[in-house]
Amino acid sequence: MILFSRKTSRRTRRPSIACRVQQYSPIPQSVLLASVLGATLAFGPVTCALAAPPEPIPGATVESLRDWLIANNPQLQAMQLQTDAAQAGVYPAGALPDPMASISLLGIDRDHPSLLPGNVASTVYQVRQSFPLWGKRRLAREAAQQEVQAIDFERDAVALDLLSQAERSYVRYWHAGESVKVVDRIITLLEQVEGIASVRYGLGVAAQQDSIRAQVERTTTQRERIERLSLQQQETASLNAVLGRSADAPLAEPAMQPVLAIRQASLADALRNLEHGDHPLLRADRALAAAARSNVELESRNRYPDISLGLGAMQRGTALDSYEVMLEVEIPFQQHARRERERRSRLLEDAALARAEASRVELQGRLGTAWMRWSSAREQRQLIENTLLPQADANFKSALASYQVGEVDFATLLAALQAWQGADLARLDTLRDELLSAADVRAIEGNLP
Repeated sequence: MILFSRKTSRRTRRPSIACRVQQYSPIPQSVLLASVLGATLAFGPVTCALAAPPEPIPGATVESLRDWLIANNPQLQAMQLQTDAAQAGVYPAGALPDPMASISLLGIDRDHPSLLPGNVASTVYQVRQSFPLWGKRRLAREAAQQEVQAIDFERDAVALDLLSQAERSYVRYWHAGESVKVVDRIITLLEQVEGIASVRYGLGVAAQQDSIRAQVERTTTQRERIERLSLQQQETASLNAVLGRSADAPLAEPAMQPVLAIRQASLADALRNLEHGDHPLLRADRALAAAARSNVELESRNRYPDISLGLGAMQRGTALDSYEVMLEVEIPFQQHARRERERRSRLLEDAALARAEASRVELQGRLGTAWMRWSSAREQRQLIENTLLPQADANFKSALASYQVGEVDFATLLAALQAWQGADLARLDTLRDELLSAADVRAIEGNLP
């Protein structure tokens, strides 16, 4: 029997055909094929349901997190809609105002009032259209477009902050998993050391306390493992919150160590690049300043009058009797109000430029602090990897060999083991600090995907 099932998904990316054949009894292939062909001829073509492949789970790489965040974060989606709404207002900002139409009934009979055009002395039909002159429409449209750019740059700035938060959470998520692996290795080594101590105790060349102490250390390490697993679960919830997913949504296991490359080779280059105003937050403030500057020019041109043109027709009885053409000129009488609006636009421009300067100083401070943390963590990691870890490894191997022949006591062996694995955990901690600082630097450099 052939069963056809329909599989649906919330998101349909690439359709696939899902068919299932269930055989209740052995049927010759020729008979089965003939049955299918007969059903096709009798009832029409057999169709299989379209099914979408499951949506990939983020978490395997940093790139998967970036792609998911940009596509699904609700805050970025809201800001994108806000940008689209502002873009939709650019054309209306420079459009002509709607025309005005009017009907005037003149000579209404007081004794027999009527609102029908044919029952009054005369009826006047008028249509008027206002025309802003002196480039006012162009300036209004430019100001609106610059405000759209400012909103778009603000979205990019928020995206950079969210990406930095996601990268930081991912680094801690990865670090917790890697530290659990180190702790598991320590537990395995403690079990081996406990076995050696038990053998030596059985031979009467070591105290029973050695075996008991190894058991105590193993239990203490297992407690630390539980704490690190809890930290990994906490970072999972934190990372899902940044991505816009449910707190208990599953994450893929990291496939590799996170790679967070920094664009500039030195702090001086990074500061020089920031000085040019490439950060979206600085560009947003500059766009707001440009919009305010356009509004200043627009308000200054409002001192020149606009005009309105009108056409009219007069009806007497049931026939049009005459026509009229009207020209209206706006009188810019409220000069004080206009000057206040112009002053307001200048103040908004100055405020936007001051915010850009304040943002630049703040970003420089954050960049310098993050860069120093990153540089210090990188130097510490290199020192641990190249010097401390080989030394601690050699020390543990020497202590283990010496303990087996009774040249050192168990406390010395245990201290050597703790120093060796502690150095490995210290390497992971400094690597975590290096990656966290790199994420902060990248947020200021402006590395949008």
